[in-house]
Amino acid sequence: MEYMENMKMKERFELAWFRLEIWRLRNNRVSNEVPEHPVISPVSGAIFERRLIEKYVVENGVDPINGKELSTDMLIDVKTTPVVKPKPPSATSIPAILKTLQDEWDAVMLHSFTQRQQLQTARQELSHALYQHDAACRVIARLTKEVTAAREALATLKPQAGITTNPAGIPQPAIAVEAGGIANQPTEQAGMTAEVIQKLQDKATVLTQERKKRGRTVPEDLISHDSIRTFHTLSSHPGLHSASIPGILSLDIHGADTSKILTGGNDRNATVFNKDTEQVVAILKGHTKRVTRVIYHPDEDLVITASPDTTIRVWNVPTSQTTQMLRAHEGPVTGLSLHPTGDYVLSTSTDQHWAFSDIRSGRLLTKVADQGSSGIALTTAQFHPDGLIFGTGTSDSQVKIWDLKEQSNVANFPGHSGPITAISFSENGYYLATAADDACVKLWDLRKLKNFKTLQMDEGYEIRDLCFDQSGTYLAVAGSDVRVYLCKQWQELKVFNDHTAMATGVRFGRHAQYIASTSMDRTLKLYGL
Repeated sequence: MEYMENMKMKERFELAWFRLEIWRLRNNRVSNEVPEHPVISPVSGAIFERRLIEKYVVENGVDPINGKELSTDMLIDVKTTPVVKPKPPSATSIPAILKTLQDEWDAVMLHSFTQRQQLQTARQELSHALYQHDAACRVIARLTKEVTAAREALATLKPQAGITTNPAGIPQPAIAVEAGGIANQPTEQAGMTAEVIQKLQDKATVLTQERKKRGRTVPEDLISHDSIRTFHTLSSHPGLHSASIPGILSLDIHGADTSKILTGGNDRNATVFNKDTEQVVAILKGHTKRVTRVIYHPDEDLVITASPDTTIRVWNVPTSQTTQMLRAHEGPVTGLSLHPTGDYVLSTSTDQHWAFSDIRSGRLLTKVADQGSSGIALTTAQFHPDGLIFGTGTSDSQVKIWDLKEQSNVANFPGHSGPITAISFSENGYYLATAADDACVKLWDLRKLKNFKTLQMDEGYEIRDLCFDQSGTYLAVAGSDVRVYLCKQWQELKVFNDHTAMATGVRFGRHAQYIASTSMDRTLKLYGL
């Protein structure tokens, strides 16, 4: 009996359990519980837990929702990602809440400590990287300096390749080319002998006669002013002088071979450059300060340079050697001009004197003080095309004309303000162009001794060099930019703005076929068609 009663109780329990399961299945769609292994009944379309529906179907064979016939083979699996059930609420008391907060605090502190460690490691790595970067920059700077020095040394060696130390037939320099060397020729004046004066007079007579024969005709090959207007930059050469001391200060072109260009730089060197081959022909080293004035002998491969180191050097270009070093002044040499004979050089200085020297013998022929301007430095000098008179500029805005034979001041041209920076005589000998720190170019008629034209530039415009072409047809101005004017009409033909710094020199090629300019931006630029 007891056994039978236990069996009945078990059956009643299982029936109650099945009823509960059926209730759960029916309410599964609206409850918050998510089946672990969901399946779909194709009969009712409801979703069930596989474990529960299979048990129900085995027992009853029908769908618990609508009572229609259903088998386990008919159930369709639903593929879903695994779902993590939320933790049951545990903070049901104050001690439990405090423990939860303590655990969270400990976790936050541990994370903060880990972040601090990572930050410290990152800082150390960054510091090391910055140190390596700084070391690399220092190495690169050193290597760049060595490369620059090597290039300069290579450029020096190229023009001398194949030349022996003492080639046969080439005289040794009269003065050793040592840095800081002192010229040992006597500083006393040899005097303007009758022979020298006669030589100057004969040359002037020949030049005057040649000028009269030419008359007002211009060379057939002279470039037209319309062509000048179409000039553009043909080439730019930044590698003639050192990059560590940038700036080209002076310029000249060989008269007989206008492919050869001479420049003087801030790096204390003079460079001879061939524009046709684009090669450095010679680098002339010897001055102890920057080279501010340069002259290329019009008929010979000879170069004359001047510097604030108070010396004037005469160079033989093929050997890159100094043949004469003249010390005619006690202060920086500021002006340099070659006499038309090609044998004498005129120089001016801050010592308030002009000097006339023989470049063949190295003798100082005469040295004259500017008596009318006591304490005023001379800033520039230029021979008249005939060679019997010349002009000088002063730091007190005066332009003075001198008679070479009489060694006297014969005319003065006032009107500028600021130191005179450049002067240039026209080829016909009638005009003189002058410039100063007053943003204008003044043109003087030497026959009437008066200013007949002023080319006014923009305010703040600086002028560093002036040059007439060989025919006297064009005038070029170098300074804040490079400009070309048509003479007589004094019309502006072209402005070149290619330089990125102050232009310091400008010269015309033969028949104005090209124009060359130099600048403090370390470049030599060539303009043409």
